[in-house]
Amino acid sequence: MNEAAIRYWDLDRVGRGMAKWKRERPDIDCSGKAVVGRILQMHDIILRAVDKKLAEHGLKYPTYAVLATMRVSGAPYQSSPTELLSTLLITSGGLSNVLRRMEKDGFITRTANKHDGRGVVVQLTEKGIAAADASMADHAAIERELCGCLSPELHDAVSKALSLMITVAEK
Repeated sequence: MNEAAIRYWDLDRVGRGMAKWKRERPDIDCSGKAVVGRILQMHDIILRAVDKKLAEHGLKYPTYAVLATMRVSGAPYQSSPTELLSTLLITSGGLSNVLRRMEKDGFITRTANKHDGRGVVVQLTEKGIAAADASMADHAAIERELCGCLSPELHDAVSKALSLMITVAEK
């Protein structure tokens, strides 16, 4: 590709914003935006696409995330809120609200933990298992569709790079 050719990374919102930074504040290295800004923008794009697909099942992502996480944990499809927090990308307060709505909608039951009187056990109901089973393939399909522009090699490289960034940033 020659220098005069327009590159796709110059056409997206982040690329245009970086060009302005470079023009107005060339003294600041804004190279981190090339990755971080695009991750933030993809977050919004992904959630919109996922929520649109999950709406076909009457779900939004936070509810789906709990359903799927509990479904793949295996029978008896139960967990503590603490265990759920360790695997989900939801805050403690957010999880409490989601669990309250899910119980009201009949997807889960919450009962006292027999081994810890202060704790709670969350368990999928038959309705919750059915909702998870009905939506999981569609969710996986929209994720594959979102990654469809990547070759298998690039998909693997992006996955590994993001995993490295997460591992280092969480330390």
